[in-house]
Amino acid sequence: MKERSLVSLDSWSREDIEEVLNHARELKRRLAQGERFSFLAGKNVTLAFYEPSTRTRVSFEEAAQLGGARTHTVLAATSSVAKGESLVDTVRTLVAAGADALVLRHPAAGAPALVARHVPVPVINAGDGAHAHPTQALLDAFTLWERLGSLDGLTVTIIGDIRFSRVARSNITAFTRLGARVRVAGPPTLLPPGLEALGAEVRENLEEALRGTDVVYLLRIQKERSSAAYLPSLAEYSRFWGFNEERLALAGPKVLVLHPGPANIGVEVSAGVARSPQALFTTQVTNGVVVRLALLHLLLGGNDYASRS
Repeated sequence: MKERSLVSLDSWSREDIEEVLNHARELKRRLAQGERFSFLAGKNVTLAFYEPSTRTRVSFEEAAQLGGARTHTVLAATSSVAKGESLVDTVRTLVAAGADALVLRHPAAGAPALVARHVPVPVINAGDGAHAHPTQALLDAFTLWERLGSLDGLTVTIIGDIRFSRVARSNITAFTRLGARVRVAGPPTLLPPGLEALGAEVRENLEEALRGTDVVYLLRIQKERSSAAYLPSLAEYSRFWGFNEERLALAGPKVLVLHPGPANIGVEVSAGVARSPQALFTTQVTNGVVVRLALLHLLLGGNDYASRS
């Protein structure tokens, strides 16, 4: 990889993204054949999570261990952060203790970029505030790319809390770089300015946004970032913007439905849609492991496919 760390996808080209996707596909194929890898043997991957996480944290741990690395997870609430230690001092301590790579989730936008300037090891952004979530975008792109063969000419409609979503920003970048047309739709209060500059088309009517789309990407209301304060109520959001069976039928029988999780059933998505064969929620989780394994391999292991029985 041309960059030592992954802070965002802003500087990534189509070729950069496809390098990771192709690598993930090859690793997934080899894992399915029973191959076991050791290309990260002797490496220590440390996860520093300042916010709650299930899917991202567990998949990074699983990915690192599949490559043969050791993992250590540091949660802010049970670390010296609770005693007042600064972010920079914490990550320097983790590197001094042997971390070969840092995976960081933090509520402040720009935290991974700050850390990358102060440590000599690769830093991977596992979500920073409402700024970016690049590995989520890579696994989402991989899920569509693996299923459809290409994103060229695809229409992807992202629905929900765009204002506070780091996923939306990263996905707009990844999808458009891979040739997709991206629409964003949601209540006007949750549509921030500048979306067109990112390459997205803005829609304020759900039915219009669904017309002719190939993929529906649902976002949850980010209650921990006060996004619910921008709405009259969650019930009203569900009534006008919730993706239910009726709206799935309107979108069409071939439309694929994605969600980064966790899904608020009954708010942005109905239980029927979440369980439908068109929903790829669990596929995204599975693909998150191989995409993050590919990324760790490229950052720490080069092109060596060392394996073990």
